[in-house]
Amino acid sequence: MFRFVGLCFGMLGRFFRGRRSLLLENLALRQQLVALKRRHPRPSLGLFDKLFWVVARRVWSVWKQSLIIVTPETVVRWHRSGFRMYWRLISRVRRQVGRRRTPKEVRELIFRMVVENPTWGAPRIHGELRMLGFELSERTISHWMKRAPREPDRAKRWLAFLRNHREAIAAMDFFTVPTITFGVFYCFFVISHDRGRILHVNVTKHPTSGWIIQQLREAFPFEASHKYLIFDRDQKFGIEVIAAVKATRIIPKRTSFRSPWQNGIAERWVGSCRRDLLDHVIVLNERHLNKLLSEYVRYFHEDRTHLGLHKETPLGRAVTMGNAQPRIVSRPRLGGLHHRYDLAA
Repeated sequence: MFRFVGLCFGMLGRFFRGRRSLLLENLALRQQLVALKRRHPRPSLGLFDKLFWVVARRVWSVWKQSLIIVTPETVVRWHRSGFRMYWRLISRVRRQVGRRRTPKEVRELIFRMVVENPTWGAPRIHGELRMLGFELSERTISHWMKRAPREPDRAKRWLAFLRNHREAIAAMDFFTVPTITFGVFYCFFVISHDRGRILHVNVTKHPTSGWIIQQLREAFPFEASHKYLIFDRDQKFGIEVIAAVKATRIIPKRTSFRSPWQNGIAERWVGSCRRDLLDHVIVLNERHLNKLLSEYVRYFHEDRTHLGLHKETPLGRAVTMGNAQPRIVSRPRLGGLHHRYDLAA
């Protein structure tokens, strides 16, 4: 009885509804019947079914009253999933909007310029980057400069300081050489920090102050091009020697006690001389030692390559370019202890 009364009221209500609404309701009911008639234990909704209800939600205001097979919340979830999928595809296709991210290589180059040039500001670095073809704004460079390491290694700072002053620095020192008769000769030398050139070398058995002063006159015969002369606290470098150094308008700089590393350029040359020459010969007399040292100084300046000079020689050795199959000529140095290699003429 109640079902019949409900059916009658439903028919009366449909008499007053518009034709468009009845057609949409009929289409919705038919779509659900098709889904229910599929041969599955549980009705499954395909992509077309989901799109149908998503569109119906947009164009039909009373779509919830005719929905039976799923809940309205499910349709809303389908719509939101489609919304996310749509904008995900759009974001992949569209070009990037906003400021472009600074590449990692450019950031590292900015950090390198800040460390290597502590006095440079953003305008100077911006100009250098423009010369290299990088299009960045000066404000971007200022932003990354704040994150750059400001304190370089102390050793590198000292290395840069010494390189900028090495042309004005020279050093002198002694080293001993035993002879075949168990005597001892004292080898005196003066070396320039600029490219490690030997300015003067001589040998004696009795290194007095007067003899050292004479060697300094020979090492600096004219107006001295060096401003500082480094030497240790050996007793041979007494007050007379210091006065003679000052007379040549060179400022004497004595190292600390037991600190040979403070005169490292001179100490390094002594080690090279011993390893390359003196460890392989027996000195006969003073004349023999002078001849060996003269030949070694010539070899050291003209032939021997140095790591500190980027594998060049102190006096500069020309690089020869040969053909595809060049013929190499070996030239002995220091009696055959070392050799120099050149292209055949």
